[in-house]
Amino acid sequence: MPIWTNHPRQQLLVDLSLWSADLTDLGAQVRRLSRHADLFHLDVADGHFVPQLLFFPDLLAALRPHTGLPLHAHLMVEDPATAADWFIQAGADLISVHVETGQQALHAVDLIAGSGKAAGLAIGLDTQPGTVVPFLDRIDALVVVGTPLGTRGTPPAAHATGRVGALRELLRRHVPDRDVRILADGGIRRNSVAALAAAGAHGVVAGSLVFGSPDPAATLGWLHNLTPGQPTPPPAPPAAGGPPEPIR
Repeated sequence: MPIWTNHPRQQLLVDLSLWSADLTDLGAQVRRLSRHADLFHLDVADGHFVPQLLFFPDLLAALRPHTGLPLHAHLMVEDPATAADWFIQAGADLISVHVETGQQALHAVDLIAGSGKAAGLAIGLDTQPGTVVPFLDRIDALVVVGTPLGTRGTPPAAHATGRVGALRELLRRHVPDRDVRILADGGIRRNSVAALAAAGAHGVVAGSLVFGSPDPAATLGWLHNLTPGQPTPPPAPPAAGGPPEPIR
C-alpha cells in the first residue's frame, strides 16, 4: 500500500498518539485534529509483551468513520500475526509489529503486506539495529522506540538519536529505492524532536507535546516545518502553562 504517496520527504510526518488524548472524547479529538496531523497512532498492548493493556480492534473500527487519515496500529504483543489480522479487519492502514518477536514478526509482516495494508517494524531501545535487515524489503515504516518499552514519563535515551542515524544508514545501504519512513517514538518533546529529525527521522509519534499544547494546531505546524536531515530547526512553540507536560 503506497501510504506515503501524499507525504513529501522534506516535511516531518506527525503520527499523533491517541494514548495521550482525552480517552473520554476520542472521536471529537480525531475529527478536530485530522486537519493538522498526518496519521493517528494507536498503541496496542497485550499485558505480556509489555505490562499495559492498551487499545483494541473495535476501538480502531469505531474511530474509522471519524477521519480520512491513516490509522496506525503499533502492536506491542507476543502474537503479532493474530493481532495483525484483527486490526486488518478493523480497518487499520499501517500495522507495525516488533522485531523482538522474531519469526512471528516475519509472518505478521507478510500477512499485513499480503492484505494490502502498509507494514511497519518497531524496534526497542536495546535491540541491535542490524536485526531489522531481513525485514527492510517488505516494510513501509520503521518505528524506532527511544524509551524503555512499557514506560511513560521518561526522557529519550542518550543513544536514541544515534539509533535513528544508524537505521537511516541501513535503509540507504539495503533498500535505497524503497520508501521506508523512520518514525521516532518515545520522549517526543520540544527539546528532543529537532535532534531526531536532524538525525534522519522522517516523522515522530507525538502525544502530550500536541495534546498538552495550548495551541495544538500551532504545535503541529511547527513540527511540520522541521525537515528530516536538517540541522537547524525553526523556533519552538511556547510551552503550555502549569506543570511540565508528561512525556509520551
